Amino acid sequence: MADSNDSVSVDMEKIYLGGKEHHVRTGQGSVSVIVCGDQDKPPLITYPDLALNHMSCFQGLFFFPEAASLLLHNFCIYHISPPGHEFLQLGAAEICQDDPSPSADDLADQILEVLNYFGLGAVMCMGVTAGAYILTLFALKYRERVLGLILISPLCKSPSWSEWFYNKVMSNLLYFYGMCGLLKECLLQRYFSKEVRGSAEVAESDIVQACRKLLDERQSNNVFRFLQAINGRPDITEGLKRLRCRTLIFVGDSSPFHSEALHMISKLDRRYSALVEVQACGSMVTEEQPHAMLIPMEYFFMGYGLYRPCQFSDSPRSPLSPSCISPELLSPESMGLKLKPIKTRIS
Repeated sequence: MADSNDSVSVDMEKIYLGGKEHHVRTGQGSVSVIVCGDQDKPPLITYPDLALNHMSCFQGLFFFPEAASLLLHNFCIYHISPPGHEFLQLGAAEICQDDPSPSADDLADQILEVLNYFGLGAVMCMGVTAGAYILTLFALKYRERVLGLILISPLCKSPSWSEWFYNKVMSNLLYFYGMCGLLKECLLQRYFSKEVRGSAEVAESDIVQACRKLLDERQSNNVFRFLQAINGRPDITEGLKRLRCRTLIFVGDSSPFHSEALHMISKLDRRYSALVEVQACGSMVTEEQPHAMLIPMEYFFMGYGLYRPCQFSDSPRSPLSPSCISPELLSPESMGLKLKPIKTRIS
């Protein structure tokens, strides 16, 4: 564990799946950042959900060719992992139990330290559930550092009694039994719809099997600390009206956090926000139905002068611009969204 008094610095770099891994020391300890793409391009940062990292949370989206071309053509990607959530084989040691657990505020402040290390100004943000909450909190605290938010099954309220109790059950399982089978089932229900989790008659899908395997690599104490931060999160609903960055929300209609996303979109300024509901999908739209994200993201990025490159041309990348996207651009008619399984709402 890094000394909390250390200034931000890079401990190591590794070539990893086409990107470089940086271990950056912050006031809240070391954090892993995978950098993919041309660092002269505008930055897009990602933050995963509980017990996940960029490979288990965003692989489906970035391995989807059309989405990858859209994102990597326009952005340099900075995948930020919660403390201790990088791969075991890449150095994810268990965080000392005597170290104070970070709060959600601490994790948002840690993002600022990471951006400052890399010399980044304003960034595009993409987060899933717990990660979406941390990035929204970051946007509320440091508005000038956020260009836009792409949130997947986000949280904004304090935990309900049912979520709080569910999280306490997972905390106890982590504390006493580690990453046991029952805990992994709880997490998989959090991430995926029953359609891909399978049943006694139907085998679980490849993405669920891959996620289950990746969960085996997690250090239980590190997951416990992130869960504690999320279970103690404050309600940020009141601040949402003050957000002026454009916000695009995706949520699966089978997600346990579906109602939370509906609540959040109702509190955001309707001039800057849109909601896409994906049918027969759980929380992790990025893994379960990444194709459902492509067209809404294309129209969202048009508001910044960004586009997906033509297959047959190599036009220069458009710079970011402050032009405002019209909510009408995200209407089902404008996007040609007769294709299910997508429903689109403008708040």
